[in-house]
Amino acid sequence: MVDATVEARLLDFNSPVDVPLLDATVKLMYSGTEQQRSEAEKVVLKFQEHPQAWTRVDTILELSQSQETKYVALQVLENVIRFKWGALPLEQREGVKNYLSSLIIRISSNAELYRKESTFVNKMNINLVQILKQDWPMRWKSFIPDIVAASKTNETLCENSMKILKLLSEEVFDFSRLDLTQYKTKEMKQTLSNECKMILDLCVFVLMNTKVIDLIRATLDTLSVYLTWVPLGYIFSRPELLQILLQLFPQPAFRNLALQCLTEVGSLQLSDPTSGQFEQFYLFFIQQLVQVVPPQTNIPDVYERAKDDEQKFVQNLALFITGFLRTHLAALEGPSTEEALLQGLQYLLQISRVENMEVFKTCLDYWNYFVLEVYSSCCADNGTMSGNLAAGASAGPPLFFGAALPAEDASGAATNGSRSRKKMYEKVLSSLRDLMIVRMAKPEEVIVVEDENGNVVRETMKDNDVLALYKQMRETLVYLCHLDYEDTERQMLEKLRQQQQATYHQGRWSWQGLNTLCWAIGSISGSMAEEQENRFLVMVIRDLLNLCESTRGKDNKAVIASNIMYVVGQYPKFLRAHWKFLKTVVNKLFEFMHEVHPGVQDMACDTFLKICHKCKRKFVILQPVEQEPFISELLSGLTNTIQDLQAHQIHTFYEAVALTISSEGDAIIREQYLQRLMTPPNATWAGMMAQINAANAAAAAA
Repeated sequence: MVDATVEARLLDFNSPVDVPLLDATVKLMYSGTEQQRSEAEKVVLKFQEHPQAWTRVDTILELSQSQETKYVALQVLENVIRFKWGALPLEQREGVKNYLSSLIIRISSNAELYRKESTFVNKMNINLVQILKQDWPMRWKSFIPDIVAASKTNETLCENSMKILKLLSEEVFDFSRLDLTQYKTKEMKQTLSNECKMILDLCVFVLMNTKVIDLIRATLDTLSVYLTWVPLGYIFSRPELLQILLQLFPQPAFRNLALQCLTEVGSLQLSDPTSGQFEQFYLFFIQQLVQVVPPQTNIPDVYERAKDDEQKFVQNLALFITGFLRTHLAALEGPSTEEALLQGLQYLLQISRVENMEVFKTCLDYWNYFVLEVYSSCCADNGTMSGNLAAGASAGPPLFFGAALPAEDASGAATNGSRSRKKMYEKVLSSLRDLMIVRMAKPEEVIVVEDENGNVVRETMKDNDVLALYKQMRETLVYLCHLDYEDTERQMLEKLRQQQQATYHQGRWSWQGLNTLCWAIGSISGSMAEEQENRFLVMVIRDLLNLCESTRGKDNKAVIASNIMYVVGQYPKFLRAHWKFLKTVVNKLFEFMHEVHPGVQDMACDTFLKICHKCKRKFVILQPVEQEPFISELLSGLTNTIQDLQAHQIHTFYEAVALTISSEGDAIIREQYLQRLMTPPNATWAGMMAQINAANAAAAAA
């Protein structure tokens, strides 16, 4: 029990602090009964908030036997540094600074003690950096030279110095806006930039002279932070830095940290791109990478079984390749580096198939950039580049282009004699099309989904991340289709044939496989020539309808139905040009409106509304070989069509029909259609009123 006597003794700042009593109180705060924890917490909080509590920190740190108590004392010190530092006399500030520095050096100089007290030292490092934010550089100008000089005297001390330097960089360049003025931030950034050469020299010195694993890891960790902002001249003034990083990369203990450093260097842009430094850098890296990850490695399979560090390596490798190639792609397209470039892209294709969404997004960002680069260069070679694209503007995917891409001779050179990127990347682009198809994200229109239990259900909430992913993948696939529409069509139709021929026993049929294929088919609407698109869509819809007829199981039929509805809704231009096909599609939608599987009716009504927006005139004019306009036929079977729909679905259906009727130019005929449309709800209303009148009459008679 924490009684009043204990509280009085701990809060008596006229006497020396009773450290054992404070240890006991803090222990109760963490391990006592609920009442003891509550009482101890109140006492400790009062102690921390006392204006003189910080004067007892040194005694507590020297005498306490409890890590928790030391942490409480360091929290007191941190609050003073952050909020009251400027109000302390200069002598007291110097005393705190010297004591904290001395204590850090004393513990860090002893390897065994440093490992034992690592949490304690890390908290002291944070407090020291908080002091630096207040006093450096004006009142502690020698800090960087001092810490660099001290680091060369002891390896454990050097390891901790690296952690302090990393914290300092993060506070100045990443978090300064949170609690520093703009002037103070600018001053600290300028000073750190001026003195960063000493820090980089220290990092190189350590990496060249130590074999202590923890020290090398700490140095690489710090180096990766500084490389994000350090001036280019400092990096390339020490060529041995890059050599050391490339030599450390194959070693498992340093692989991830070295790769993070290499990623920062590889993403830099030199003022002289013809120097050849990055080409040599990339060639040597690929040679090392082949030793670490042989080209025949199935990266997605290995990733599934890998440990956290190995999975992190795959993610870091994706960041390196995408960052390097985004900056230096053109420089690597020469004869001496082309093979290594293509090998790097093959690695990235493998990584893109890893079942990790963050890794995939990293790769997708690059692929989107890559295909635009290839497409833009092809169009520029042929003189068909649009103004916006030629200027580098992002105007969205080119859905309708009248000009063809440059023709190529047998050697793969464009007709104007330039090196054809399209030919160089032919295999990469083909593999990328396959990747986009098999991993296509779900578009907004699709509301029939598979839940976590493997059941087909109606989607209840839109996922904005998935929608953004779909838009980016759609744009990428559209560019790929423009680069080679024949390969795009071939791959899609081949995958659809596989779905048709598949059986459950063969293991090739899957909802996800069909879904992504159909989403991809729908996403490229408008990217082919009209004649080719017409032929392509006829084959797709025919195969999907056959698949729906031949497949058993309500869930399977629901999945196929949702895909049919999505695909037809994406090609309104084709539907407008082919009346028989349009009629067949709409009648199929009416069939789906009787399917009570979750989501199918909703999607059928939504798709019908979407088609009516684009094709409404086709329904009110008399088509060849028809006896009457389709709207009249629809109204004749209206009651049967909507009999299985729910109220909100009927509303959507009525909106679609009303939209169609509005396109009728003859006011008299339009009025007739409208009367026929409203017959069922008017009859329902009349029946309800009759029931009410009958009930009222019966009540009056009683």
